[in-house]
Amino acid sequence: MASTLGLGDRHLAARTPPRQAVDRAGQAASVEGDDSLALWDGAPPYVLLIEDDEGDALLVEELVADSGIDVRLGRASSLADALHLLENEAPACVLLDLHLPDAQGLDGLKKVLAVSAEVAVVVLTGLSEERAGLTAVTAGAQDYLIKGRVEPDVFMRAIRYAIQRKRTELAAVALEAGRLRAEENARLERGLLPTPLLLDDPVDAVSVCARYHPGRAQTLLGGDFYDVVQTPDGATHAVVGDVSGHGPSEAALGVCLRVAWRSFVMAGARDAELLGLLERILLAERSGPEIFATLVSVTRPPGAAAVSVQRAGHPGFLIRSTTGVELRTVPGGPALGIMPGWGAGWPVTEVPLEKDSAVMLFTDGLIEGRIGPGSERLDEAGLLAIARRHADLPAERFVDSLIQAAQGLAADWGGLADDVAVLHLEWNTPT
Repeated sequence: MASTLGLGDRHLAARTPPRQAVDRAGQAASVEGDDSLALWDGAPPYVLLIEDDEGDALLVEELVADSGIDVRLGRASSLADALHLLENEAPACVLLDLHLPDAQGLDGLKKVLAVSAEVAVVVLTGLSEERAGLTAVTAGAQDYLIKGRVEPDVFMRAIRYAIQRKRTELAAVALEAGRLRAEENARLERGLLPTPLLLDDPVDAVSVCARYHPGRAQTLLGGDFYDVVQTPDGATHAVVGDVSGHGPSEAALGVCLRVAWRSFVMAGARDAELLGLLERILLAERSGPEIFATLVSVTRPPGAAAVSVQRAGHPGFLIRSTTGVELRTVPGGPALGIMPGWGAGWPVTEVPLEKDSAVMLFTDGLIEGRIGPGSERLDEAGLLAIARRHADLPAERFVDSLIQAAQGLAADWGGLADDVAVLHLEWNTPT
């Protein structure tokens, strides 16, 4: 087990604070007002010394005690003891001798960083080993010090600067990770939330209003997706879907299903065949058997007085007309992936649609936010009531008003935890 240096894993305070510090170039610098030598914020930092030589260990203890800085100093006399201590408590800084009984040169540094990658490391070298110190810095140490050539205040300044440099490095890594996540979000967003593929001169002009809002706790897009396609025969096809779960795998599966849906529709797949093909894609691409996807799709031939609707475990949809707003929930089948090879298929239901009507599809994130104590949620009935209050608004204001109302009702109860995707389709058939 690790031995203890002198006062051991206890606070080492100053004997007589020095009036001046000498930097490595030998230049004097006033200690007074130097932030690097100010007392540590909060509890004294834990510094672990890995040194097998008793004389060198005593020298480090003297340097700490004479520095005037409050530090909790621990010691390990071998690398094996040090690794054991690192597993139990990560220090703010490690003082590492490059010549230990069980590790020589950079081997000890690599093993320390492998166990505790977030710790700052200052290497201790001999008078003739400055090159080894420089090599250690290039290998991951924050600094090096030459034994017997350092004043107490410079010694503690090096420790503090090493800790700050390590924190800066970790912050830079976190920023880069955030940038990569943002780029990944953008790529996933382009796949999940595409530009509608519409004809240049359709018989039926369709106006598309789409919205996507990530759940409050998600840093990546979830698996909600939508798409709109007009085929050469003039028919409008639309889908809104939701892959269970959240994270990059679910979002990637959502992209896969969305692209597959568009491809199958353009290739002529329709009705139960279309959903069967999508389920085969899901079964082949999902990360585990617990993953499933719900969706609702609509098709409207040019000039038709109805839309064909298929539903796979998904909520209903809203129809807006001159007479108001209504909620429609048509017969459907299970979510894709819940019952692979579902023999009964997914029925197609014809839903009448008045001239100049609109259809709004949405994912369950819009209606499943808690709006009161216990399990009280907005649900479809609550959404319909909100929609009827805003029935006269144009498409974009109508959709935004519904989302804002749902967010407002859920704000005091944790907000909308799930992603929300909304697709509003409005046809204006020429007379």
